[in-house]
Amino acid sequence: MATLVERLTDMLEPAVSAAGYELVGIEFVRAKTSILRVYIDHENGISVDDCADVSHQVSAVLDVEDPISTEYTLEVSSPGMDRPLFNIHHFERFIGEEASVQLTVAIENKRNFKAVITAVEGDKITFTLGNESLNVPVSAVKKANLVPKFD
Repeated sequence: MATLVERLTDMLEPAVSAAGYELVGIEFVRAKTSILRVYIDHENGISVDDCADVSHQVSAVLDVEDPISTEYTLEVSSPGMDRPLFNIHHFERFIGEEASVQLTVAIENKRNFKAVITAVEGDKITFTLGNESLNVPVSAVKKANLVPKFD
């Protein structure tokens, strides 16, 4: 059975694409007031108006499909400077960039680290931490974000 985030991604991606945007990813944070975060992007960047337009489209789909049984707040935003990396293609796109990574289990005694994305082969990502390389299956990545550069 697909997870809620996978079902939401499959459900919302057509509406976001039809509006002319890329669905970067979705996060659902369960809390007292849960939050559904939808990250969108466009080659020309994202404005507040873009987020409002996509929010209306996504809300319409969610109202019809009603996939979430609890109360939640919908947030639509750009991925920002600390862009979340949700899938293997995101890691491929940002080879050479530094990422902050949290793993589901420790690999070579590392669970939380910052490293440069140096390669992607199949479902494995290679990170470089100083003089060492770490090969991580994408399925072991719990959360990853680009580290912003301030040049």
